[in-house]
Amino acid sequence: MHRFMLKLARIMAYLGGAVLCLLVLLTCLSIIGRSLNRLLHGAWAQAQMPELATWLLGLGIGPINGDFELVEAGVAFAVFAFLPLCQISGGHAAVDVFTARMSARANRVLARVSDTLFAAVLVLIAVQLARGLLSKYGSGQTSFLLEFPLWWAYAASLIGAVAAALVAVYLAVMQWGAALGGTRSFENRGADR
Repeated sequence: MHRFMLKLARIMAYLGGAVLCLLVLLTCLSIIGRSLNRLLHGAWAQAQMPELATWLLGLGIGPINGDFELVEAGVAFAVFAFLPLCQISGGHAAVDVFTARMSARANRVLARVSDTLFAAVLVLIAVQLARGLLSKYGSGQTSFLLEFPLWWAYAASLIGAVAAALVAVYLAVMQWGAALGGTRSFENRGADR
């Protein structure tokens, strides 16, 4: 089961990484287009090469329409897509000012409690995101510029949120199983990377 969860977490991270790479490319192209548009509309381009500037502007050089909407939806998906790997590998930010001085037993108890709370929060987030998805689907709301249905972004994010919740619940169950003597613990999750 652990291999499956680790594979799921990695696949989600690869998907999130691919989406982030596409968003970086989209953002760069949009910024370049916006800058060229401003330059071609400028006094210098209009005075020195008006025909070329008009022709290039006629090709549609400018920012990518709806770039902010796409970045907003894509980043939401990417955040949720990285959560499963972050959770299973113990990659979250850790503040060990106090825990470094605690005993191994106290750290195991703290890990069980934090994994349980994190699982509960991720399940709650997934449930609320599903409710939001149903609400946006039912209302028919669309984005402002591209007019794509808003529920598409919610659905993409929900995939990552459900994967994160599954991994977090699995880890919490494993932590409690280890406490009861039934399974191994995940104290050193960083070694799973």
